[in-house]
Amino acid sequence: MAALITACDPGQQTFCFDEMTYSPSETVFKLFAPADAKCVVVVGEDSLPMTQMADTIWTATAKGDQKGKTYEFVVNGQASPGVFAKAVTVNGQKGVILDMSETNPEGWAADKPVTRDYNDIVVYEMHHRDFSVARPDAEHPGKFLALTEPWAIDHLTTLGVNAVHILPSYDYGSVDETRLDEPQYNWGYDPVNYNVPEGGYSTDPYDPQARIREFKQMVQALHKAGIAVILDVVYNHTFNIDNSNFQRTYPDYYYRKVATTPDGSPSAYSNGSGCGNETASEKPMMRKFMIESVKYWVNEYHIDGFRFDLMGVHDIVTMNEIRKALDEINPNIFIYGEGWSAGSCGLPNEQLGMKANIPQMPRIAAFSDDIRDALRGPFSDDTQGAFLAGLPGMEESLKAGIAGMVEHPQVDYSKVNYSKEPYALEPTQMMAYVSCHDDMCLVDRLKASIKGIDDLQTDDLHFNSNGAGKIENRKSVNSQLIRLDLLAQTAVFTSQGVPFMLSGEELLRDKKGVHNSFESPDSINQLNWENKTRYPQVFDYYKNLIALRKAHPAFHLGKASLVRQHLEFLPVEGDCLVAYRLKDHAGGDEWQDIIVVLNANREAKTVSIPEGQYTVVCMDGKIDASGLGEVSGDKVQVAPQSALIIHN
Repeated sequence: MAALITACDPGQQTFCFDEMTYSPSETVFKLFAPADAKCVVVVGEDSLPMTQMADTIWTATAKGDQKGKTYEFVVNGQASPGVFAKAVTVNGQKGVILDMSETNPEGWAADKPVTRDYNDIVVYEMHHRDFSVARPDAEHPGKFLALTEPWAIDHLTTLGVNAVHILPSYDYGSVDETRLDEPQYNWGYDPVNYNVPEGGYSTDPYDPQARIREFKQMVQALHKAGIAVILDVVYNHTFNIDNSNFQRTYPDYYYRKVATTPDGSPSAYSNGSGCGNETASEKPMMRKFMIESVKYWVNEYHIDGFRFDLMGVHDIVTMNEIRKALDEINPNIFIYGEGWSAGSCGLPNEQLGMKANIPQMPRIAAFSDDIRDALRGPFSDDTQGAFLAGLPGMEESLKAGIAGMVEHPQVDYSKVNYSKEPYALEPTQMMAYVSCHDDMCLVDRLKASIKGIDDLQTDDLHFNSNGAGKIENRKSVNSQLIRLDLLAQTAVFTSQGVPFMLSGEELLRDKKGVHNSFESPDSINQLNWENKTRYPQVFDYYKNLIALRKAHPAFHLGKASLVRQHLEFLPVEGDCLVAYRLKDHAGGDEWQDIIVVLNANREAKTVSIPEGQYTVVCMDGKIDASGLGEVSGDKVQVAPQSALIIHN
């Protein structure tokens, strides 16, 4: 392996796993493959034998202008576009030689990353098809270009989110791009070509340039609106093993194996991903692949951040090397991931990017299942409720989430549901959320876990007297489901972590009770845009809640020391009740003291507060930063299943 590392130092810029370097005079190919392999690159109709540069590095040169031609690496009879193709044919079967500068939309050179401190980020997770396929005025429903359209930009900017997390958008295997006129759906967690946009989201998957140009147009439009683009990356496993580009170029190098034989030799593929294989990030060339891949998405596509699927499958060293490499480009690039695996990995947990190991990964964040499950109940049982269902015992877990999972003198981690000690060095290392794509959405979870909760689908709808336009739902104003939905998000968006919401929650999204909708049809996954006018108070509450957070630094202090200094939990009597104060102009806030009370009980509760004169900015499912009224004294009453926010 010494020659390999010498020839392919992961710190160098040159790709060595495979590379296609185009110029009008020649195209040079390089490939990482076994030393004893027979390697050929097929360019158009021409088959070029590859020669060894080092023991595992192969090369070939095609003279003349090869632009527009297809190519395949063939290693011991196994053909693929290689592991680092940048352009491909339909369904990603062959690589394509392009001049990448010709894929840039007009004005691309002036496009700049969205620079924002981590504590100022508000993340909106979306699937391209979900978001736009049922939108009546979408010109490009289900495509990258839908996010360039005025209605989409207007919705996102009005809501107030400033970062979109797009579900896997690289070329994946489960959707046949030649049959896009037929019903097909997948989230995309089945990677094929990691560094090429998915053709199913382009207007023409047969045109290798279209998917690249349209992805860039999407990024450009979002950047112009001040919205960062976060890419969901799935380096922990491939679509399968036998047909993966990794396996077809260097068999078994990129995957972890575990011993199943008496002599202890590795013989079976490890399955920490739950998908039949897991990649070996600790191996030099897999680590290099991950580093170069994220750098490529930043440099070529101007991506602003990355969400790592099953980050707990990757080793800590690799995650820190990725952080270091991106810092050299732009230290504001945001990295977060799932701090767990889906099964036992081929490396011990102490070496992996688990949530408990976040202190060893500075400036990398992890989702907090602590606050998520404290609010709505455990992932393992859709019918089991928690704080929102009025069940006691999750108050300490909720407090830990409010504090951003950092050390705090008033949080007893021995009583926290999962993390028995703080896992975040800074609050920006915690992603605060109550639902995401992978699980029941919030509305469905509330229906499944709380008996007798009202079903909004049966409510009577009332039209305006003129019979045209706005739909109103008078019953829903006092709906228990809506009250709890808004209460849950108030906990998320007033916490000190980085807030994260699932696309459509602002529209009371449901997925007909489906827990894992990764291949469910549009009828399950699509957003119901009619709900924006049917339940306008919900969108308004989300919008005003996000605006309140963004306008007041007390809600996003960004430093653990400031959280400990300014966040004070107030004593309460009874269960399912949490109150806290952000005191002394926290973070330089114009408001001296802000008090937040979260009441999940079915009856009003009285909470003791420091005596004073206060302005109410949130109560009874409404938010108005200019004020909803005044309260004075040393006690305040909080309506059932709602949040109260006051300040002096």
